[in-house]
Amino acid sequence: MKLQKIVVDTSVIVKWLVTDNELYVNKAQQLLKDAIKGKITLLAPSLARYELGNSIVKRKMELPFAFDALATSYKAPVNFINETEDLALLTYRIAHEYGITYYDASFIALAREEGDVLITDNPKHQAKIKEVKVVALKDY
Repeated sequence: MKLQKIVVDTSVIVKWLVTDNELYVNKAQQLLKDAIKGKITLLAPSLARYELGNSIVKRKMELPFAFDALATSYKAPVNFINETEDLALLTYRIAHEYGITYYDASFIALAREEGDVLITDNPKHQAKIKEVKVVALKDY
C-alpha cells in the first residue's frame, strides 16, 4: 500500500515545537504521530526551516528554549525537499498566476509534484489554488 504523502507548511510544523497560544495543536500532534507510526509521509520545502527559525525569533524565546525547538525540528519525521530548477519554475508560475508569495507557492508546487495533499493552519491563500488539494489543519 502506498503511503499518503502530505506536504505540511510552517504553520503546522511550528505547532510541534511551540504550543503556547496555538490553536489545533492536537491536530498537528496527530499528524506527527501518524508519520512516526508510518501511516503517512510528511514533506516540506527546505525553506520551511528558515520560516520556522523566523517564527521562533519573532517569539523572542530564551536561548535554551529556542535551541531546543530548533534541534527538535531536525528530528521531526519530515522530508525537507530542496528546490530544483523545475520546482522553482512551477513555484514562480503559481505565485505569478495566483498573486501569492513565492514562499506560499513553494508549498503548493511541492504538493502538486510530490504530495497528495497540502495541510496548513493558514489556508487563506492556498485554498484558492485548484491545482492541489488543500486541507485546513483543523479538519485533519
